[in-house]
Amino acid sequence: MKKKLQVFISSTYEDLKEERQVAVESVLNAGHIPAGMELFKSDDKSQKEIIKRWIDESDVYMLILGGRYGSIDEETGLSYTHWEYNYAGEIGKPRFAVVISDEYLEEKVKHLGISAMERKNPTLYEGFKKDVLSKICKFYSDLKDIKITVLESLKEYESNPELFGWVSGRDVRSIEKLEQIDVLEGKYAALLEKYNKLIQDNGKLQEQKRKERDIDGLPFDDVRSILKGIEIVIPQGTEGINLSKKWETNVHNIFVRARQSLAVGIQNKRGMAEIEEIIFFNVAPYLMQYGLVEKLKQAGTPVLRMQTTKVGMKYLKFVDLEKREKEMAQVEVAASSEAE
Repeated sequence: MKKKLQVFISSTYEDLKEERQVAVESVLNAGHIPAGMELFKSDDKSQKEIIKRWIDESDVYMLILGGRYGSIDEETGLSYTHWEYNYAGEIGKPRFAVVISDEYLEEKVKHLGISAMERKNPTLYEGFKKDVLSKICKFYSDLKDIKITVLESLKEYESNPELFGWVSGRDVRSIEKLEQIDVLEGKYAALLEKYNKLIQDNGKLQEQKRKERDIDGLPFDDVRSILKGIEIVIPQGTEGINLSKKWETNVHNIFVRARQSLAVGIQNKRGMAEIEEIIFFNVAPYLMQYGLVEKLKQAGTPVLRMQTTKVGMKYLKFVDLEKREKEMAQVEVAASSEAE
């Protein structure tokens, strides 16, 4: 059955009337439901609760960011558009944005005057824009770009099984008696509210879990993938490591294998083993880029020590945890096979 997604469209109003109209029409042409609250009084606190509810009930949040920051909400110190964008992110709503290009903004200024640009709060506007550009967004240089972005984005969201949307009653074959709807409506609403709360809580937990796994601000999986992609060759017979043949490996594997030595610290002093030289001069510089090791100066001497940081210990902890999870999974598979 075809589901209709409710799309909350957020933007400043006076400078983006044409953009909003195109976005609304594009959502409708895609077979979905547009929603927006720009006509409510921005200084009425009760309207914020209504806007929250509309965002809660929408499946997708869309931002159109022009050259204006918008009126400020005294409670948060942010513009209402900025507050809506943050709130949608906090509750885990899928978000996408279209941002006006510099060239198109110049055209709007010629047409609308200086009112098309932010004059009161340029610093807040630039901070908001920087945050938006760091996430899913596209630039628009004319209204056609907005149409394309809406159609492409909603096409992708349609296939997301976690977005339920709205379904026509004609497509719901399991409802046999329409007169039961009034009786069931209250129970369904309560269950739906609980379900939405669980979805929101799960979104927050997933985001918290992702942040907990960050390595110096980057996802653990990304850092590991990069380090695994940096090839290192250890020649056969290298002093300090027992190899029967040359070892073609990568920075990640060497970091894991040399964890004990790096935890204590490897010094660039005279007489250091060959493997220590390789780790100190060839491997450690890559690890330093991601805050996994640091170079410390020995007091009173020219000797330097390369040592694992707290971030590096965190990285190794996640490596151990994933290894443990794989081992447990293999044990469970083996036990299941024996039971059969």
